[in-house]
Amino acid sequence: MGQGNNHEPCEAGRGGLTVRVHEGQFEKAMKVFKKKVMNDGILKELKARQAYEKPGEIRRRKAAEARRRQLKQNSLNKRFDH
Repeated sequence: MGQGNNHEPCEAGRGGLTVRVHEGQFEKAMKVFKKKVMNDGILKELKARQAYEKPGEIRRRKAAEARRRQLKQNSLNKRFDH
C-alpha cells in the first residue's frame, strides 16, 4: 500500500472500485477508499439521483458549476501569471 496509488477509474460493468487491505491496515484502506469515492463522484451522483430535478434546476446548477470552475481557473491564472 505504501508503494503508491494504483487507482484505476471505475468503468461500467467492471464491478466498481477495489481497495486492497495489506497487513491488516484497515484504516488506511478505508482512507484510500473514501478518496477514490470522492474522486469518482459516486456520492455526488447518488445524491443527485435521490430526487427528481426539474430541467430548469439542472440548467441553473450546471451554470453555477461552470461559473465556479471559471472563477477558480481565473484565480489560478492570476496567481501563476506573476
